Amino acid sequence: MSQGINLHNKRNYSIWLLASIAVFGTLDCLLISPAVAGRSPHISTPLTDSLSISASTTAGFEQGKQYYQQGQFKQAIQAWESALEGYKNTGDILKQIQTLNFLAATYLELGEVGIAEDAANKNAVLFQKLGESNTQINSLFAQSLNNQGMIALALGKTQESLLIWKEANALYAKNNDEFGVVTTNINQSQALQTLGQYRKAKDVLEKSVIQLQTQEDSILKVKSLESLGVALQNLGEPLESKQVLEESWKVSRAINSSSATSSVLFNLGNVAKDLEQYDVAAQYYQRSFELAANPIDQLDIQLNQLRLALQIKQFDQAGAIIPDIQNNLQLLSTSRQRIYTSINFAESLLQTSQVVDDGDRNLTAIADYQNPGLMIGVLTQAVRDAREIGDIRAEAYALQQLGKTYFTFNELSEAATITKKALDLAQSINTNDLTARTSSQLATIQKAQGNKTEAIATYELAFDQLQTLRRDLVAVNPDVQFEFKENIEPIYRSYVDLLLQPNASQADLQQARAVMEALQLAELDDYFRDACLDVYPVNLEEVDQQAAIIYPILLGDRLEIIVSLPDKTLKNFSAPVTRDQLEARLERFHSSFSPGFPGDRHRNYAKQFYDWLIQPIEAELRAADIQTLVFIPDSFLRNIPMAALYDGEQYLIEKYSIAISPGLQLFPQGINQQKLDVFAGGLSEARQGFESLPGLNKEIGLIAEQAKSLVLLNQNFTYDNLIETVNDQSFPVVHLATHGQFSSDPDRTFLLAWDQRISLESFDRLFEKRRLGILDPIELLVMSACQTAQGDNRAVLGLSGFALRSGAKSTLGSLWPVSDESTTELMIEFYDQLLNQNQSKAEALRQAQLKLLRDPTYEHPFFWSAFILVGNWL
Repeated sequence: MSQGINLHNKRNYSIWLLASIAVFGTLDCLLISPAVAGRSPHISTPLTDSLSISASTTAGFEQGKQYYQQGQFKQAIQAWESALEGYKNTGDILKQIQTLNFLAATYLELGEVGIAEDAANKNAVLFQKLGESNTQINSLFAQSLNNQGMIALALGKTQESLLIWKEANALYAKNNDEFGVVTTNINQSQALQTLGQYRKAKDVLEKSVIQLQTQEDSILKVKSLESLGVALQNLGEPLESKQVLEESWKVSRAINSSSATSSVLFNLGNVAKDLEQYDVAAQYYQRSFELAANPIDQLDIQLNQLRLALQIKQFDQAGAIIPDIQNNLQLLSTSRQRIYTSINFAESLLQTSQVVDDGDRNLTAIADYQNPGLMIGVLTQAVRDAREIGDIRAEAYALQQLGKTYFTFNELSEAATITKKALDLAQSINTNDLTARTSSQLATIQKAQGNKTEAIATYELAFDQLQTLRRDLVAVNPDVQFEFKENIEPIYRSYVDLLLQPNASQADLQQARAVMEALQLAELDDYFRDACLDVYPVNLEEVDQQAAIIYPILLGDRLEIIVSLPDKTLKNFSAPVTRDQLEARLERFHSSFSPGFPGDRHRNYAKQFYDWLIQPIEAELRAADIQTLVFIPDSFLRNIPMAALYDGEQYLIEKYSIAISPGLQLFPQGINQQKLDVFAGGLSEARQGFESLPGLNKEIGLIAEQAKSLVLLNQNFTYDNLIETVNDQSFPVVHLATHGQFSSDPDRTFLLAWDQRISLESFDRLFEKRRLGILDPIELLVMSACQTAQGDNRAVLGLSGFALRSGAKSTLGSLWPVSDESTTELMIEFYDQLLNQNQSKAEALRQAQLKLLRDPTYEHPFFWSAFILVGNWL
């Protein structure tokens, strides 16, 4: 949840939020707004005139188009309002509808959603006066629907906007109007993104680009490519985004559209900035600015130039840009656009106040702009502007940023008062995102004031809003995107920090556990860039009477542990170790897993983590006759090989079965008592730069002896064969013995097939029939030769990603690459315990690990503790 309004990608936002006026098939009327065509759309005159139109009316209408092309939206409105009166006098209903469509779109440009809605409502009345529908009327109606969709989106009615655009799309298709279909596809993709369906949105845009490939170069082709490029950028694929945007740039130059070229260059600058190619980004921004046609575009660019200059500490350049932004702001008429731009400007000014002189940079150029009075003045004017146009949402945003500014300068009382006003406004218009933003800020201020009880209540409000907003938390549209690490995660942790105070009540412990469960889910949503996971809360006592759930929680100044026992009792204890200290200790612990590392030093590290995580509750675990420990670890604690924790005499695996879970909300049902047929596949031969796995043949051969199996090895282990086999029949167990990597970056998470690397997204498609219920879900997914990415504290998310995407009830993988021979021995024992001894999955893994531990060749924890079971442990 970005603090302030995240408008440094404003142009990407305007493509979707602002008005969309689609193509008129046989009416030959094309008005493409910034939502589709950038700031200089081409607008041609309809061929049909049902009645004689006076020369002055026609001239006024044409003048409005010229104003629009120049970005002079208020003048365009005046011209079209005058033309509308002329069309009323001549009784030309079609021309009235067309003009009202243009007016609605342009009012949306200015953020005047209410007036745009009035224009759309007037059109609805006019349509009732028309006779039987025909191609012309269908085109007009589709254009009106496009506006209605944009209005619904602007009002937060995302599902409604999607349905409206689908209706418009059907009308365009009925008219064989390809441009209109593409336009509504682009709009639908924005609605899909807002609903959290980002991959679907990308697919829609890709289809639109393909549709236009054989067409002549046009403004719509430019914007289709540009929209896809922006979507790829926001999905974390900057190189692919760059390639698509460069193609859009090529087309914009071919049609000689300076406005479209400016927009594309702006987005190329954003991508270059993401790639840390700062000089290139600066060049793109400057060229974009030179081609920009109106003050709104220029301000968008200048604000990004300012952010870039501050980021790379080019303070002279920042100081030169700020006065220009101030002057250009004054040129804008009062509108939502000006308000949001002012808020964004104030946020950038606030960044200048955080700059510290490191002795290497001259801060003189920005010294005059570090004054809080300047920021407060800009925001106070934004509040006045919002009140002038009656925009409550914009007023709340401006007040929220004003409260943040006072808080930054330690004016706590004023910050609390102003933020409370912002929160009241946000709640008055039922905006969950704004309520979450302002309530979390107010709670932070109350905490700083020492008002613990008030802060807990306000954090609870923020938390509740975040649960309502789950899909929006991972939206890729920059103005609804919530920056997870910067803004979302701290809300959860700050709330838990206040709940987990000494002598916390059972109610506080239950709420803290619920918050951490929600944080686990939010982090997975953020990882997938998709709110795709279904949640079903589970009561532990209904699952396993001999299991304890352990939540290690990282807070800034301490490690907190919540333990859930089968009788519903929650225990809590803490260790006075900071997050940084824990992370440094874990790095040393990991380094000690090398077989050549001295055993006594390794056990010292292992005992330290045992003392932090297990020792304080040993008595309770024994009293409750606990047999299985299920860890729901937080952040980089996921990388701890819990089996290797050491109490001074025994490893933890010698006392308990162990499993890892992404959260009990994601707990799948237990194993079905059925014959566990196995699909086994993998690569024993060296491939694509990865070494051979000679033990694999023995591993899979012995598994096949214990269970009915279908095997694909080496040349047969291709992606297409894998899809065909896995989707052909139900296999309770899928065993993949191949190289792979789990990473915190989904794009770097993969499995190796003979012919390609299988990405997380491609892996997802392997199990589509299981998600649809056509085939039974997988009971157990085993990835015996994969590993987590080195140095990646969130890499275990990749393992969870494979587990959750496959729909497997349980997944077995490893934290680091283990020797081929020991892996084979462990897997053979695991399957013997599971298939022949009827052990639970967690106990089968425990027995396999114990067998290696008791073998002098493999007794070092390096060989056996890397393997972890994720999901259902039964």
